[in-house]
Amino acid sequence: MSDYGHPLTFGSFLTPGNADPMRPVGLAMLSEQVGLDLVTFQDHPYQPAFLDTWTLLSFVAARTERVRLSANVTNLPLRPPAVLARSVASLDLLAAGRIELGLGAGAFWDAIEAMGGRRLSPGQGVRALEEAIEIIRQIWDVDARGGVRVDGEFHRAMGAKRGPAPAHDIGIWLGAYKPRMLALTGRRADGWLPSLAYLQPGDLARGNAIIDEAATDAGRSPTDVRRLLNVNGRFAATGSGPLNGPAEQWAEELAGLALTEGISTFILASDDPDDLRRFAAEVAPATRELVAAERAAPPTGVPAGQGHTATDPTGAPADRTRTATDRAVTTSGTRSSTSAGPTARPTTVGAAPFAVVPTPDDGVRRSEVRVWDEAARPAGPAPDPQRTYTAHDQAGAQHLIDVHDGLRAELAQIHDLIEQVAAGLIDVGTARSHINTMTMRQNKWTLGTYCESYCRVVTTHHTIEDRSLFPHLRRADPRLAPVIDRLEEEHHAIHDVLEGVDRALVAFVATPDGMADLRAAVDLLSDTLLSHLSYEERELVEPIARLGAH
Repeated sequence: MSDYGHPLTFGSFLTPGNADPMRPVGLAMLSEQVGLDLVTFQDHPYQPAFLDTWTLLSFVAARTERVRLSANVTNLPLRPPAVLARSVASLDLLAAGRIELGLGAGAFWDAIEAMGGRRLSPGQGVRALEEAIEIIRQIWDVDARGGVRVDGEFHRAMGAKRGPAPAHDIGIWLGAYKPRMLALTGRRADGWLPSLAYLQPGDLARGNAIIDEAATDAGRSPTDVRRLLNVNGRFAATGSGPLNGPAEQWAEELAGLALTEGISTFILASDDPDDLRRFAAEVAPATRELVAAERAAPPTGVPAGQGHTATDPTGAPADRTRTATDRAVTTSGTRSSTSAGPTARPTTVGAAPFAVVPTPDDGVRRSEVRVWDEAARPAGPAPDPQRTYTAHDQAGAQHLIDVHDGLRAELAQIHDLIEQVAAGLIDVGTARSHINTMTMRQNKWTLGTYCESYCRVVTTHHTIEDRSLFPHLRRADPRLAPVIDRLEEEHHAIHDVLEGVDRALVAFVATPDGMADLRAAVDLLSDTLLSHLSYEERELVEPIARLGAH
């Protein structure tokens, strides 16, 4: 059982279905919008219901800016390694260093053979994969002298020119389960990428042991191999099994996998936009917090049998004296079970004056229409200038601003989509499809659930699932009630404005002056949304820090 100390990353594992070809593209863009680090797609070239994965990756790379991309995993028997190496390096150059290479030895051999591939036995598949890795690495190694020379049993390169070099050191991640593939992972690969659904209890520990031994025998460090994992499950209000329950349960179980099995990249297999949002907004930050707290804490020395025992999603016990949640609660400050009132001074060590700065309203308005009277907005109680706040308190307040920045980025994307429609680069259906995957469109803006969902993740291990931010703040400090009422009214209004944008998109194709009306609708959305977000931050960041987001 090992924690290899790698920083945690989170991604999506999407189906490249071609029934609605823009849907996987939209989900990839959503993955970036909500803050995931990685987008991956299945690669089954023999599947006629799928888009070609490398074509899709190229298209998605052009529609995204930050997120890393990979096949999960590339079907090597139908991808000649020398050509694949140049394809991957070329896309990495075009995507500014955002491409990784997941590789598999092959499966579904009847379908591979039907497409012209060669059927291989398991042992042959491992040898072919090792030869392919050698060719790929030589193609990328442009500083070496001479051409690429690999005279293999299954793959050959007899003097091929080297290059191009990729923009960054591309990771080669192997989808491995059996001992020979695991040993190859330790010898030659940069990552191990299995799927949780295919593992039995104990498989992660056994796989790590084989990889670590092979890496050491090859003169490498076991930490040279990142451990990645495709995960799937179900979000629910109450837990009913591994990765089947509320976000805090997911975070605790993934933290256990990170701390005891060395997993540092978790990739969610789901095509549900709400799952992707929740995974990014609630599970990922809470898991990072739990793991960081556990890594920072000294050994406890609690005698065996007197602490907690966690269970990871494979069913294997995690041998820890305290769970990651227990440790995180201890290190981030203990919450009292009794309330000292809305303005009580906390006693937690390390407190400081409030330093979170709300985003100001610049006063710029694009539209002449006014959805509400900004001068009539109520204000909450003035903060106590003598009060201090812990870093944990202030992180909750800052997280609201970070979430709002995501909405502001989505608004900029809507403006860009409209300009693409105006220029004839995309059609109205495509623009509507993209907008409908955005968080601001999925959320109904009626109960503050967006803010509640995202703000509470910084204290996930302190929360009760069925509480929400606005009711909590209203109960904790009744002086905030007028502000909460106004924010909820504005949420309804924003929902109506978003509906107006959608109606204007639909009307655009049938109205001579449709573009003017469409731009007017988006201008109104900008005015209302940016004004509202600034008002909400102005009134709520300090109460969130003072009262908590749970």
